[in-house]
Amino acid sequence: MRIKQKPEDFSVKESYRFDEVPSGRHRVYLMDKQKLSTFDAADRIRDAFGLRPGSISYCGLKDKQGRTEQLIAVDGADVDMQDPDLRLKYLGRTDQPLSAANITSNRFAVTVRMLTEESIGPLNLAAAEINRLGVVNYFDSQRFGSLKHGQGFIAKDLIRGDFEAALRNYLAQPSELDRSEDAKVKAFWRENWGRWDARVPFEGSRKYHRILKSLREHPGDYLRAFLQIDASYRAMLLFTYQSYLWNEGVRRYLQLLLPRENLFPLKYQAGTLLFHRDAELEVLETLRASTFPLLAPDSTFEDPKVKQAVDWVLGREKLKLEDLRVEEARRMLFFKHEERPTVVIPHKLVIGRVQNDDLNRGYLKVNIAFTLPPGAYATLVVKRLFHFEYAEDSAQQIRESWRAPVEDQDGERESGDTAFAPRGPRKAPGPTPPVSGFKAGPKAGKAAPKAAPTAGRPTAARRSPAPEGAPTPGRRTQPREAAQDHRPSQPSAGFLERQRQKKDAKDQARREQAAKRPESRKKK
Repeated sequence: MRIKQKPEDFSVKESYRFDEVPSGRHRVYLMDKQKLSTFDAADRIRDAFGLRPGSISYCGLKDKQGRTEQLIAVDGADVDMQDPDLRLKYLGRTDQPLSAANITSNRFAVTVRMLTEESIGPLNLAAAEINRLGVVNYFDSQRFGSLKHGQGFIAKDLIRGDFEAALRNYLAQPSELDRSEDAKVKAFWRENWGRWDARVPFEGSRKYHRILKSLREHPGDYLRAFLQIDASYRAMLLFTYQSYLWNEGVRRYLQLLLPRENLFPLKYQAGTLLFHRDAELEVLETLRASTFPLLAPDSTFEDPKVKQAVDWVLGREKLKLEDLRVEEARRMLFFKHEERPTVVIPHKLVIGRVQNDDLNRGYLKVNIAFTLPPGAYATLVVKRLFHFEYAEDSAQQIRESWRAPVEDQDGERESGDTAFAPRGPRKAPGPTPPVSGFKAGPKAGKAAPKAAPTAGRPTAARRSPAPEGAPTPGRRTQPREAAQDHRPSQPSAGFLERQRQKKDAKDQARREQAAKRPESRKKK
């Protein structure tokens, strides 16, 4: 299975409210963006109109890998942007910056691709379980990009008082999965750490101007330089670690409430999550009514099982509640206590008609729509629906997908979006049956044999060349009759090959035309 192969495959729209004040200083816009994080979009608007840091407020962070609509408010300035990937629509004015309180809910529409008949079979049962049990309200992998990109938990560096390590992880730790100019900037500072007057040959270094200016004026004062990071991003770095503690605490809380046979695991960016597949009515009511705290030094606990879970996770992290502070900058770097619902129930969960997948021949796709409260993750609902086959791509699979573009049904080559591209057991596709609803019609021919499942890390035997037509890790497969050899010695007639053929044809036409010219014109 795959989601987010195209921005349109993952759509989210905020339901919002704000008090319109005609004379208010904050201009409110509906921002329509795709392939941009909320931070990236706000940075682009600030750079384009010369706005000061902190002048743009928003209700929440929206996923980079998708098309999203959300509110933003600009303090004291009129702006307009109509780029292909970022558009603004003016809504009015208000007298307060926006916050999470301005969101009432988020409506999601998700296209799940590369499904087989075996994937569709258990879907109705999984949807019924979600409607009855809800979904554990974990923070999903998107929250932990700092782990994916090798920065670790920067908040732990701050708690230890190692401000140089915190700044180095932020400024000079390039990600092997980041192909943007920002990774080149970070690689430059990794090689030139301490040489603050060095000239960065990349335009993307402008976003770090304030940090570098502080380091040039006060070399060695890494805390002062770290505090030049935009306040909302600093808060997010602390919140990321809080989110991890929350996930681990809730995982332990479920183990205290439910027997092991009622739980099943699911891997994610920061480790393993536990979900419940069943529960007694009393426990189910407890879960629905409970909250679990985002930890801070002033956190208190009424439920003894919650306290037991918190003590467990803090003990494993070798921390106490009072350690969750940064003494040297208590007013600018702090952990805030907040209660978060343990379970959420998606509203208006609708599973659409199963269709042929137009991007992956021989496979199926289905559209899923639902509404969640602010702060809940749509990707967790999708994972829970397809928990029997879900698996996130490894870094190696992501790198392989960059090198392995595939052809869609029109013969055009494209690279898959792998920022969030879950995989599951695959079936070598045969002729696609007509589908209607959840029941697949009779097959036009005999299906290709099912690929043998591979579990765990690949062994030397598994790294041997796969048989022709068999699925390959990190690559979207094609039917046998349409499969092509993508080795360099036998390139397929994709976009680049067609361009070369056109160029050769033009060169040949010029040579033939030159050969037909009279000798007198050739001498001239």
